[in-house]
Amino acid sequence: MPAGASLGILTGLAAEARLARPLGRVLAGGGDAAGAMAAAERLVAEGATALLSFGLAGGLDPALAPGTILVPRAVLAGERRYACAPALLAALGGANADLLLGGAAVVATVAEKTRLRTASGAAAIDLESGALAEVADRHGLPFAALRAVCDPADRDLPALALAALDAQGRIGLWRSFASLLARPGQVPALLALARDAAAARRALVRRVRELGGGLVVG
Repeated sequence: MPAGASLGILTGLAAEARLARPLGRVLAGGGDAAGAMAAAERLVAEGATALLSFGLAGGLDPALAPGTILVPRAVLAGERRYACAPALLAALGGANADLLLGGAAVVATVAEKTRLRTASGAAAIDLESGALAEVADRHGLPFAALRAVCDPADRDLPALALAALDAQGRIGLWRSFASLLARPGQVPALLALARDAAAARRALVRRVRELGGGLVVG
């Protein structure tokens, strides 16, 4: 990213967007690939000249604990591998993972995480980075990703995690209550997910503070 470039940041959740605001202009894609694509295009239309995917990720590598920060060298979207911009990687403190998988849907089970890890070799998966990489490539813009592992590879996601988000990336309380009423047995899994998500958020907050209120390159 050249000095003076305008950084556009894409997240899935509104809560992630609040964490990323010290770094630049942020939009939340709403927690799905289609919303992420639209939000990334909007960032470019509003003048972003470099793009960053920021937020939580699902672990695929079983060695990665909740709260592990990942800065990948490349993002895999479909069959294509998109290389992250070296200058952005340096500004983020350097890459510490080879590959992040851009997914089209939340991966909820250990079996599916294992399958994707075997097929792709990716360390983690999220729903925004693939869309952001495609948009960056289409417009000839540099991009990178900064993600924190939330749910680890050896744990299933509870049903509530799949049901609660709205199109703006916010948690819908009524959908949450309905899911709990329908499946009260998911409470222990929800508590574990809450602990994992808290660890991931703390890690992101620390990294944003370390970056010093913005990415300065060059």
